[in-house]
Amino acid sequence: MPYVVTQSCCADASCVVACPVNCIHPAPGEPGFATAEMLYVDPRSCVGCGACTTACPVGAIVPDTALTPEQEPFRAINAAYYDVFPHADRTPLALVPAQRRLRRPREVRVAVVGAGPAGLYTADELLKHPEIAVDVLDRLPVPYGLLRAGVAPDHQQTKGAERLFRAIESQPRFSYLLGVEVGRDVSHAELAERYDAVVHAVGASGDRRLDVPGEDLPGSCSATALVGWYNGHPDHADLAVDLSHERVVVVGNGNVALDVARVLTADPDELARTDIADHALAALRGSRVREVVVVGRRGPAEASFTTPELIGLAGLAQRGAQRGAQPGGVDVLVDTGGAEIRGDDTRAQVLRRLASATPHPGRRRIVLRFLASPVRVLGAERAEGVELVRNELEPDADGVPRARPTGDRAVLPAGMVLRSVGYRGTPVDGLPHDPVTGTVPNDRGRVAPGSYVVGWAKRGPSGYLGTNKSCAQETVDRILDDLDAGLLDLPAGSSVGRDAGQGDLRALLADRGVRVVDRDGWQAIDREERRRGEAAGRPRAKISGLEELRSVADRRGRRLLSASSR
Repeated sequence: MPYVVTQSCCADASCVVACPVNCIHPAPGEPGFATAEMLYVDPRSCVGCGACTTACPVGAIVPDTALTPEQEPFRAINAAYYDVFPHADRTPLALVPAQRRLRRPREVRVAVVGAGPAGLYTADELLKHPEIAVDVLDRLPVPYGLLRAGVAPDHQQTKGAERLFRAIESQPRFSYLLGVEVGRDVSHAELAERYDAVVHAVGASGDRRLDVPGEDLPGSCSATALVGWYNGHPDHADLAVDLSHERVVVVGNGNVALDVARVLTADPDELARTDIADHALAALRGSRVREVVVVGRRGPAEASFTTPELIGLAGLAQRGAQRGAQPGGVDVLVDTGGAEIRGDDTRAQVLRRLASATPHPGRRRIVLRFLASPVRVLGAERAEGVELVRNELEPDADGVPRARPTGDRAVLPAGMVLRSVGYRGTPVDGLPHDPVTGTVPNDRGRVAPGSYVVGWAKRGPSGYLGTNKSCAQETVDRILDDLDAGLLDLPAGSSVGRDAGQGDLRALLADRGVRVVDRDGWQAIDREERRRGEAAGRPRAKISGLEELRSVADRRGRRLLSASSR
């Protein structure tokens, strides 16, 4: 096996197209693509050309000779996939379909609301058509959404997708209008008057709640807020984070919960080589946290984290064992709550190995605790712990294991309690809202001719980074269908006219006192963050204050104006 996929896949599919022998699956159009945890290299047909490694935007594919000890389990995972899903009968070359073209060519302007992965993938798909220009709006002065503010700082490899997004935003028919909040600075209806189509890619900004007493005490908050805090998100830069206690409890056991556990127990000197926010790094250097308990209401087999993320967590324990008594080691332990770890797949094997591990006195630890649910957050003035009830699993009418609380309860003291039980979409200005799913009701991305959604606003908080690519393709197909059918033509006597487009919108925003950050402004911010980072031996030093972000962008604008007047 010359090459191996080593992490949760972005599902961008660039590697599939680059591979000359079609050895990477599931591919677009095959069952499981865009929903699988990762892609897999077929060891029998890989010829070792390396084309996939240069195509992968996040550097997830490495030669088998370069696998680290922590990455070794991925060798078996890649090979095992083809034992279950053989691909000997597949076409020997990756097939690229012919590029669709508009049947009625004309100049088209599209506004994309949201500059995260879903919005930028949508812009990329639209810009494949020479008739279409795209303006991307975002309420923050910086783009990239969860790639910038949601990916853990110790996952710098995943953040390599920035290179792909920089290529998208550099296209000549692409423009940014950052620092613009739709619903506050401009309405959906006003955008619809100025653009042929408006696509909302606003994600799912709300958090699901635990709905237990004490949840709103100081020291009890969402894991999302903590992730934003250590990633320098302007909304969370001033979050009150008290790390003066020895234990943190995270309720929920998805990938975000594991991210939080890793960061809170990481060696600050290692984090100092990442793009973690300066204020978070300083707080972590003074942290007294020694243990993070990750609580899941069901058993090990039903945990929400993905196998690649579990392997990464197990790698912490392996590195800790190699360090012995040296500082910086982390134990990863499993408390099954009495449940048996069944199965012989990689996930079960890793969990059994962790469950049998012996903790090392004095070492920081992450505990995966199963079959427990919170019934209340303890404390008077602030969170002081959580009361848990032990659960049992019972199958429902469909045979799905469900957690049923028993009468056994236990108190777990903690200085911070974080909920990590999922995201929830909030209503989008000017569009219908389904309160049950937290999404905008749509037909494959179309809300109505001229109004569209993509990403989590469309499908709910599911999938991976690159899932947004196939999601964007589907939504863009609906836009093209409506353009071809003449459904997006301006009505006679339109008072505004889409030929005004961005220029008219900029004038409207200027009249309202909105400070717009354009592409030049964002690139100035990007350069400044990288300059500060380079001086400290880091990939970038993020600016987290809104006013400072705008100031850096404005200085760029003044320099451009000064240069043009000379």
